[in-house]
Amino acid sequence: MVSKLDLYRVFSVVGKNESFSKAAKALFMTQPAVSQAVMQLERELETRLFNRTPKGVTPTTEGSLLLEYVNSAINLIEIGEEKIAEFKNLTTGELRIGVGDTISKYFLLPQLEAFRNRYPNIKLKIENGTTDVLISFLKSGEVDLGICNLPVNDATLDVRPCFDIHDTFVYGDKYRKLLAKPIDFHDLAKLPLIFLEPSSNSRKYVEEFLFSKGVKIAPEFELGSHDLVVEFARINMGIACVTREFTEEYLDRGILHEVQLKEEIPHRSIGVCSLKSVPLSPASTKFVELVVS
Repeated sequence: MVSKLDLYRVFSVVGKNESFSKAAKALFMTQPAVSQAVMQLERELETRLFNRTPKGVTPTTEGSLLLEYVNSAINLIEIGEEKIAEFKNLTTGELRIGVGDTISKYFLLPQLEAFRNRYPNIKLKIENGTTDVLISFLKSGEVDLGICNLPVNDATLDVRPCFDIHDTFVYGDKYRKLLAKPIDFHDLAKLPLIFLEPSSNSRKYVEEFLFSKGVKIAPEFELGSHDLVVEFARINMGIACVTREFTEEYLDRGILHEVQLKEEIPHRSIGVCSLKSVPLSPASTKFVELVVS
């Protein structure tokens, strides 16, 4: 079945060539098929669109008017198709990512650099927030991807782990003698503790693990950023719960020291989250492939 759009395409090519035979060659159709398409369109519009002459065809007044609109519409369609091709080839587009400050600093920035080097024409938009906030951004359509501290338990989301991290405790020089030997969680809880604020997914994970061991914490300080937690430990305000991978510079330089725990806290992951109900854009797909590989 020939669609109305197909009829208009034939009509447009005939109008440009002013010939059924030339239009047939341009469209890779037979001349009778081109003639039939024009006649069908004329019947549907109840208007003669071309004057037929031995030398070819010329548009009628009505045909000239219609050609202007049809050619304009077809040009817009072709431009739209070109734009779609550009999106697929990642020569244009936008990638909106939701991420927390700490993950952004220690994990995302190198990934963004690699992505921008490969796809320099993709516009990047970054939104910051806690894991709970990032999930709300995803569900409201404000971001395409959320890079979150896992675990995230939400049936509406696809969650792809991409980087393992380890929670641990660190301290400054003031506590070196006190913490010279391995310590268990019960004794650790008696010390002045520095944690992230309760809404943090990192805090929730460690707190729930300690509670499963029969240990309830009462932090001395609850802070809004990982960097601030590290700095409080550096000036000997207490024992800080941190992500080891994000504190390596302090540990390697001997500014902070890692608590020797009698039992390791199980590792967790950073992951890329997206809505199951929304297909990933080409840019999102390539970014996920980059960070999950």
